Amino acid sequence: MDRKTFLARLGGTGAVALLPANALMAALEKPVEKKAKEKIVPADGGIELRVLGNPQTHKVVGVDTDNQIFEWIDNAEPGFGIPPHIHTREDEIFRVLKGKVEIMVDNKSTVLEAGDMAYAPKNLVHSWTVVGNEKAQMWVSAFPSGMEHMFHELSQLPEGKPDFEKVASICTRYGITFV
Repeated sequence: MDRKTFLARLGGTGAVALLPANALMAALEKPVEKKAKEKIVPADGGIELRVLGNPQTHKVVGVDTDNQIFEWIDNAEPGFGIPPHIHTREDEIFRVLKGKVEIMVDNKSTVLEAGDMAYAPKNLVHSWTVVGNEKAQMWVSAFPSGMEHMFHELSQLPEGKPDFEKVASICTRYGITFV
């Protein structure tokens, strides 16, 4: 089918409809330059941090993905968790690899086990806590990226019980508030 027939079927008629289509076609013919490159990360690879006392491995970050996605693995002890909070910038997906994690999204709680996942869209309250007697491991995705910078700042806090005011202050700069 030629372009004129295609546009006519879409409801476009005359030269006015052809001008935007011609501009669109010209834009589509130009190659899109992407900064992102392929990246292979072995199971034991990534950037290791200690965030609020727990090991965290960053697998892919914003500079790897044109700021589209940030993925990391959380390794957390029983009882560890993140209190209810809201993200204003990114959605998150939580995939449990080991252990059990109770997750709450929009006031609905469930216990996730290995192989389970949960989606927490931005602007909804959510939290999570490792339940049971074994460590948990979660692969978490946030999109768009940006939170990796917050985790770097949090990893610079002194060891021991975190100062909630400092943690909250850092998180607030990244559009995350505790409720």
